[in-house]
Amino acid sequence: MRLLKAEAGEAATSMIAAISSWKSLTPRLEGLLEAPLALASVTLCAPIPRPARNIFCVGKNYHEHAKEFAQSGFDSTAKEVVPEAPVVFSKPPSAVIATGETILGSLDPTNSVDYEGELGVVIGTGGRGISKAAALGHVFGYTVINDVTARTLQQKHRQWLLGKGIDTFCPMGPAILTADEVPDPAKLTLKTWVNGELRQDAVVSDLIFDIPTLIETISSVIALEPGDVIATGTPVGVGIGFNPPKFLVKGDRVAIEISGIGRIENPVG
Repeated sequence: MRLLKAEAGEAATSMIAAISSWKSLTPRLEGLLEAPLALASVTLCAPIPRPARNIFCVGKNYHEHAKEFAQSGFDSTAKEVVPEAPVVFSKPPSAVIATGETILGSLDPTNSVDYEGELGVVIGTGGRGISKAAALGHVFGYTVINDVTARTLQQKHRQWLLGKGIDTFCPMGPAILTADEVPDPAKLTLKTWVNGELRQDAVVSDLIFDIPTLIETISSVIALEPGDVIATGTPVGVGIGFNPPKFLVKGDRVAIEISGIGRIENPVG
C-alpha cells in the first residue's frame, strides 16, 4: 500500500497515530483506496511532517561513498575509511520538509550545501534489543530522504548535528511504501539528479551495514518507537566527491527517486 495522506477516522489524527493503530485502521483505509484522489488535486505533505523524535541517520554506509568522503578532506571524525560499526547521528524534526518545498541553502553561512539521496526506514512496531533476525518485522515502510548537509559546518564542528540539522535540510517523501510491498529492500534502487544531471545511482544492497543491522544497533541502546525514521546512508556521487566540489546554489533543483516509492524534488533557495 502506497501512503500519501488519508483521513482514516478519529483514531488516526496523524501519520504516527496511524502507524501505531495500523492493523485496526487497515479495513477503513482499503475502503478509501477504492476512490482515490487524483495526485494532481492535492498538495503532498512530508509523510511524517513532524517526527516525534530526531531522525536517526547513518554516515559513511556505502563503500564507495565512504572512500569519496575520506578523500574529500571534509571527514574530520575518524581515521578509518570504512567504519567498524555504524556511524549514527541525528537530524531534528524541524529539518523535515515535503517534496516541492524549498531547501533554504541561504541558512548555511559557509555556502557549502550538499545533497545526499537516502532510503528512509519507518518503524512500525517499536522495541528495545531488536535482533537482526526480527528487525524487518518491526518496519512499517520505506520513504525517500535527502540528507542535505552544510559541509563546512559538518567539518568545523566535528559532531554533525549543526551541519546536517539546519531547518529544511531533510526533504522527505513523496509517500511511505508499506513493508508488505517490499519483500526485499536490498533490491531497491536509488538515483539522484541535480538540475537533470544524474549524480547518484546505486542499489540498496551496496550498504555496508544493512537495515537489520542498523535496527539492531540502534535498538540495543535506544528503544525504537512507532514512527521513528532511520535514514540509511547515501551512495557515491555527492557534491564533495567532485574536484572542485559541486555545492548546491540558489536556483538548483535536486531530485531523488527510489524504485517503488517515488520521487522527491526540491528547489534550493
